[in-house]
Amino acid sequence: MVSHAAAADVVALELLPFIRFYKSGRVERLIDNGTVPASLHDAATGVSSKDVAIDPGTGVSVRLYLPPTAGAGAKLPTVVYFHGGGFMVESADSVPYHRYLNALAARAGAVAVSVDRRVPEHRLPAAYDDSWAALAWAVAAAACGSAPEPEPEPWLAEHGDPARVFLAGDSAGANIAHNVAMRAAAEGRPAIRGVLLVHPYFWDTSGAMGPELEERIRREWRFVKGNPDARMDDPRLSPTSAGAPPLALLPAARVLVAVAGADFLAPKGRAYHAALLASGWRGEAELEDTPGEDHVFYLRQPGTAAAVELMDRVVAFVARA
Repeated sequence: MVSHAAAADVVALELLPFIRFYKSGRVERLIDNGTVPASLHDAATGVSSKDVAIDPGTGVSVRLYLPPTAGAGAKLPTVVYFHGGGFMVESADSVPYHRYLNALAARAGAVAVSVDRRVPEHRLPAAYDDSWAALAWAVAAAACGSAPEPEPEPWLAEHGDPARVFLAGDSAGANIAHNVAMRAAAEGRPAIRGVLLVHPYFWDTSGAMGPELEERIRREWRFVKGNPDARMDDPRLSPTSAGAPPLALLPAARVLVAVAGADFLAPKGRAYHAALLASGWRGEAELEDTPGEDHVFYLRQPGTAAAVELMDRVVAFVARA
């Protein structure tokens, strides 16, 4: 006879390549890129980094990055970054993200705020709420306004420019960047200078990915929502759906959408860019389409020509602040 404990440890759902979810509630993460601590001097870039807890109750924190070019009192663009991982894996201290944010802060001359949110045991909208809380905290600290701590975070207070805030993310993090921007529009704050969406995790009714991949996204979305009947036209997943807030409301002067030619999500990113252009939005929308590359290739192979070219485009986007 199978014991209760053994029965509870049976796989209830498998979402490759991300996780296995067991009847006991245990989550097994299948992607593990390792983690690395923050450092006051990154050997490759000279960037300083540190971890700051925002909300001990939820565990939300950020990893801050300060470039070596930051002079005393110099105000720099503030890039709030949301990592990818399908709302299920990865973290701000994952090796690929730590390496990428070091490089981005150094090359763009920006203060970077990499958000560590709850995944996947806490279902949506937790990730959206955590990300919004991190943005609000970062902007308040940069403005030396009311922050969660008695004193504003010193790196942001001295160097973060609240008038040059960028939202950026990849994959599910790009989805979050869009949705946080739309919440800023609805609430009338904070001001957002630019939005950077790299290989965004969106859905639409085109069926462009093919039946198997379309079904994969359905299964993933229903899991991260914690609802087997979750609708696929949810505006947070499908920002071009009929019920979504108008893209014309996007509160940024510029948007950069990056897609990769061999990425199954590329058609969704291109469709978002096209819909934004057609929406009546008055900003400047750019599309970076990298041929022959797969999803988040630049995180796995940062030294390739294609990765360097994409970084150049991102740096130029931020530098125009």
